[in-house]
Amino acid sequence: MHKKKLTPPESAEDTRQRLLEAAGEVFAEKGFRSATVREICSRAGANVAAVNYHFGDKDRLYIEVLKYAHRRALEKFPPALGLSKIASAEERLEAFIRSFLYRILDEGRPSWHGKLMIRELADPTAALDSLVEESIRPTYETLTGIIGEMIGKAASSDMRYFANSIVGQCVFYCHAAPVLERLAPGKFKGSEIERLAEHISQFSLCALRQSRKNGGRKTK
Repeated sequence: MHKKKLTPPESAEDTRQRLLEAAGEVFAEKGFRSATVREICSRAGANVAAVNYHFGDKDRLYIEVLKYAHRRALEKFPPALGLSKIASAEERLEAFIRSFLYRILDEGRPSWHGKLMIRELADPTAALDSLVEESIRPTYETLTGIIGEMIGKAASSDMRYFANSIVGQCVFYCHAAPVLERLAPGKFKGSEIERLAEHISQFSLCALRQSRKNGGRKTK
């Protein structure tokens, strides 16, 4: 007589993980305001009380989902991309741009990651403050730190303009994807992302070198 194989009990961490993934999908599809805890738990195969147990409430769950998506992207494509600590500022800037593009354009990530972030930026909730302070600001300060090394103190007042321009060049390809697909069919992936990273890097480096050469003086 064969003994029935017992299924090991599911851990609390497994349930929490399923809730994060399910919530990410529902929030991305419907937005924070229209999503319901009942639907999230149903999709996760969890008891309806599971959200309160693991996260406290829907608001806190939403914040954790945003942080989770951002953290997963950083784990897969960290800003330094494996560069040594002695790498030059220019090398670190190129690595930052490349990793940023992969984080927002990589087709290997769950589709809800990008959709959720775009939703949050287009229609911000109270969660955005927490996301910026705890997740986005540290990455942004990494970028401004690299730029500061390159342009020097004389041009430091322009540092955030340069950082915002670099970020803007990258996110354009994510936010304007539907238009770009119609203008020039073909998604950015693999070698195309590499070419795009090289283009944005060279374009940005030219401006940074000129600023350093001018010592922060405005050109007419």
